[in-house]
Amino acid sequence: MNTHTTAAGTDPILTDDALCFEPDLIGRYDRPGARYTSYPTALEFHTGFGVAELDAAVARSNTSGRALSLYVHVPFCLSPCFYCGCTRIITRDKRRGAHYLEQLKQEISRKAAGFDRSREVIQLHLGGGTPNFLSPEQIGELVRHLGECFTFSSSPRRDFSIELDPRSVSPADIAALAAIGFNRASLGVQDFDPAVQAAVNREQGVAETLALIDAARAAGFASVNVDLIYGLPGQSVEGFGRTLDTVLAALPDRLAIYGYAHLPQLFKAQQRIDPAQLPSAATRLELLGLAINKLTAVGYHYIGMDHFARPGDELSRAHAEGSLHRNFMGYTTHAETDLVGFGMSAISKIDDSYSQNLKALPEWEAAIEAGRLPLWRGVQLSADDRIRADAIQRLMCQDRLDLDALGAAHAIDARGYFAEDLRALDELVADDLVQVEAKSVRVRPRGRLLLRNIAACFDAYRRRGSSAPQSRAI
Repeated sequence: MNTHTTAAGTDPILTDDALCFEPDLIGRYDRPGARYTSYPTALEFHTGFGVAELDAAVARSNTSGRALSLYVHVPFCLSPCFYCGCTRIITRDKRRGAHYLEQLKQEISRKAAGFDRSREVIQLHLGGGTPNFLSPEQIGELVRHLGECFTFSSSPRRDFSIELDPRSVSPADIAALAAIGFNRASLGVQDFDPAVQAAVNREQGVAETLALIDAARAAGFASVNVDLIYGLPGQSVEGFGRTLDTVLAALPDRLAIYGYAHLPQLFKAQQRIDPAQLPSAATRLELLGLAINKLTAVGYHYIGMDHFARPGDELSRAHAEGSLHRNFMGYTTHAETDLVGFGMSAISKIDDSYSQNLKALPEWEAAIEAGRLPLWRGVQLSADDRIRADAIQRLMCQDRLDLDALGAAHAIDARGYFAEDLRALDELVADDLVQVEAKSVRVRPRGRLLLRNIAACFDAYRRRGSSAPQSRAI
């Protein structure tokens, strides 16, 4: 069934049998909450988790034989984008990149020493900030050092990805990155409307951006992702529609459609945005509905949590097969890995623990220069954490929770274990967001855009309350 409308009224957009957008319903559930890139979330990380706990987690992980995923955080940006909530440092001094690279190499060497060299790296991601603040030659030096400290997999399934700011990268740079080994790229666009770009201090040409998609394909990249944001100051349905049409004409393999989270109390750059210029709640929902309408009309599949992919993409196949996984790098096809993070603020998931590096650059640098691991905080998962993390992961990635399978994996009576959580779903069941059966919890088409709300019902920490600001569900 396909019924399309872009109005933010009561009529639903029924894009297919797996996704239904109803503005009134979505608006009612648009509440603050976690994104569940981890469970427990980063709100539960604490400084009582130290180097001894991290070393023990690494030792336990070595007995598993699991492959590794590596994340490297490059914090520098040439100019501030006012909407940004990332951990970044604004500078035009390229010497800072060279100094940071040398310190990164020291951290990589120290941390890598604890891992068994037989464990292959199946995934590498450079994020930021702006990773291409570093030159292709510097990025090549970084990847070579990683290859000296870890064992890179030769599997055709190996994913080496990088986030790119199209304003400071050329087609020649794309070719150089391919030669280094990168085969996936994510391009930040947000919106091509000049008025919106001026409001968020990110002026970016259409032709230059589209040329990079062509260059990535010519260089043999397996996929290109484009990031867009709805809810930015000055955005209109007409303008965002033009951006969507322009991007979709290039048919990127994946798109991420994020909702802007206005949290100026957390992110200083957002204080430069005039709240009066932000779209109304109704317009914000109309922008989202427009994106869903246009993407699904040309065949993109909704993977979950803001992400869409073309039918033949690995994420689409993994979602259909039930092998999709979610971590701090987003959705991935590599579920059975330990994630090792490098650089300021980087987060690792090693065995049954999370750990995060120092978030302030001077403190991170001081730890490196003193010969210490730059660990800030973390958390050791309890048995309950592991069970709930698994349940939330299945809901976020498979749109269902098989209670028998979960019970068998953890040697529990899952229905009895989650009795209180299942009762918390009553409101969502009444609104047909989920269906609770004897042996499973299934996300209904009406609930796929509200996965955060569904997952929150299984969050034991949420019941204790939190005063920390969080983004809204939509």
